[in-house]
Amino acid sequence: MQNSRYRRPFVFVKNRAVQAMLNRLVHGGPDDEGIYENDLVTLGHRRLSIIDLTSGGHQPMLSEEESLAITFNGEIYNFRALRKELESLGKFFKTQTDTEVILQAYRQWGVQCFQRLEGIFAFGLYDKKENKLLLVRDQIGVKPLYYSLRNNQVIFSSEVRAFKAVDPAWPENKDWRILFLAFGSLPQPATTLQGVYDLEPGTWLEINLNNFTTARYTYYSGAANEKPVNKEGVHPLLRTAVIDAVKKNLIADAPLGIFLSGGIDSSLLTLLADQHQPMVKSVSINFDDAGFDERVFQKKVLERTHHVDHIAHRVTSRMFWDSLDDIWQAMDQPTLDGVNMYFVSRSAHRDGLKAVLSGVGADEVFGGYASFRRIQSVKFLRFVLPFKKSFSDLMGFYNPSFRRLVFLDIEGPVGDYLFLRGIHTPDVIASLLHIREQEVWEVLQNVSVYIPPTVPDNEYISQLELKIYMTNQLLKVTDVMGMWHGLEVRVPFLDTELLRTFYSVPAKVRYPKRGTKKLLTDTFSDVLPEEIIVRKKQGFTFPLSVWMKEDAEKLKMLMGPYKDTLTVTDFLQGRGHWSKSWSLAVLNRFQ
Repeated sequence: MQNSRYRRPFVFVKNRAVQAMLNRLVHGGPDDEGIYENDLVTLGHRRLSIIDLTSGGHQPMLSEEESLAITFNGEIYNFRALRKELESLGKFFKTQTDTEVILQAYRQWGVQCFQRLEGIFAFGLYDKKENKLLLVRDQIGVKPLYYSLRNNQVIFSSEVRAFKAVDPAWPENKDWRILFLAFGSLPQPATTLQGVYDLEPGTWLEINLNNFTTARYTYYSGAANEKPVNKEGVHPLLRTAVIDAVKKNLIADAPLGIFLSGGIDSSLLTLLADQHQPMVKSVSINFDDAGFDERVFQKKVLERTHHVDHIAHRVTSRMFWDSLDDIWQAMDQPTLDGVNMYFVSRSAHRDGLKAVLSGVGADEVFGGYASFRRIQSVKFLRFVLPFKKSFSDLMGFYNPSFRRLVFLDIEGPVGDYLFLRGIHTPDVIASLLHIREQEVWEVLQNVSVYIPPTVPDNEYISQLELKIYMTNQLLKVTDVMGMWHGLEVRVPFLDTELLRTFYSVPAKVRYPKRGTKKLLTDTFSDVLPEEIIVRKKQGFTFPLSVWMKEDAEKLKMLMGPYKDTLTVTDFLQGRGHWSKSWSLAVLNRFQ
């Protein structure tokens, strides 16, 4: 019996406002509700029970002397080891929860305890003696934490929607439309609301409640293990690290499963879980469209399992259109992703699961994207094209994809990322929003992402994908769609100990020139079926393009004022990517 899992939100305002926020977030924490308050602070919490299903983990949780109060979301994987160490130092525990371990660790080591936590977590910790509030987010940013500091008041929550419960007229961030249309999501720290920020991963924010001063600290840098690994020892070391990460993520007292698509990542998780869990469920989504259906690969994986209870769900275009209103409500923040996560999370919830393992992060870490093969082209184009805008305008007439060359006028990682993954170019964004193109450029050039300029090419791309695409898009969608269905989604490939081991491997070994995720597949060549290793990468995609074209009238209804734009016309005539049109539907929904 271990911890109780809760959900949504962590908040600090007056009781009435906190209750309103909790009411907005009941979907993610249907099992329990709690509020702590004194003359100065109010903390609220919604609970999703996954580990220790008793009332022992009720939150907010207080320390024994009531000098500390915490509202905590997530999972501390090494809580048992930390508890044992703390007990040897004279600390006593009343519960079996990892929540109490955080409280006792803070009492023993102060803020130095944050770097000792392994897991997925975000929490607010009120220190009554010091009269300060600490907002802390996990190393990778798996669990969300949004905050606002205004009128000498701190408000924080797991979802942006909760801030509107405090103030329905909360003003919007005037730049969010530009950011979304360029990136397909909102890059940190931006949200759709003015003054509401996304706390960066691996950091904590300290607010002194005496004078309302703030300080931000970083406790995780992504450093590798101290001793570099030689080439001969890579495979056994990596194998152990991946298996250990999977085993950590299998801890649960409530029903737990795995998302099985049929790709390398989900297949490996399923096969490893089968070796270490007496019974585990796998959940798959399938389609009538043969180009998107992966049942043949799922079958190859399941043929190698012994204890997996597999459940497959069929999703049709009619189900998509019928569910669209609920998908919009679940989304919280504008994003191009979400439909796939919505349906697989809903399916897992209907199967009785409360926690699932996902392969998110493996592509970014191990090199699974085409961007890993295109970095040299990006560097070459930056070097040889001094007049990128003129060239993009000229070549854009022949091939619209060339228009993204204009993004290379933005120096550094942001320009590289937008060239590789950008949705709409600045001139198109300006036209859609009826603003000057210079306004678009100013907003995009203010986005900041730091990657050391000396890192090798493939590591640079890995950092680019991790810090922008995964952090701002994949992880947010994974969490919000999971929690909309009362489901905690865990990501073993982003385990910090696994990452430390991986980054201790020489860069040339980590990212060999040939093969997608070759280091990972070579390490587990005896576990993965050959058909899974050699199959063409597909990704966890839905036939949205097909469904949107099949019902053009419904699509245009979603677009609102953008229905007659060239973007939509090109898509319906087969000349444009579906994501551009879908972005306009999302934009219209969040107007």
